[in-house]
This record gives sequence, structure tokens and C-alpha cells, in this order.
Amino acid sequence: MVKLNKTDQLVLDALKGGELTLQELADKTGITPKKVFKILKKLFENELITTKARKYKLTGK
Repeated sequence: MVKLNKTDQLVLDALKGGELTLQELADKTGITPKKVFKILKKLFENELITTKARKYKLTGK
């Protein structure tokens, strides 16, 4: 299992509401888009989120 920090958890919590784009996540969490991108990459690589048409959502796991 991957170790999540506070900002990772903020992004995951924001995604509990449904699909969001990178910019929507940045606006909702107050984290810069560059940092959100790095977090999304980490979450995607660990299969915690999925993506389709530049929208991200939680996996069913």
C-alpha cells in the first residue's frame, strides 16, 4: 500500500464527489496544478484513481 500524505488525501477527498479535471481539483483543494498533477500521477500509478478524457475519478477498489 502506498503511503499518502495530507495533500494526497485532499485530492482523494475531492474526488469522492465525482469526476473532476486537474484544474477543478486544483481550484477545489487550493493546491497548484503542477503539484496536483504529481499527486494524480502517484495515485494513478498505485491504481487508486482512473482517468478518462482528462477527468479523474476514484477506482472501485
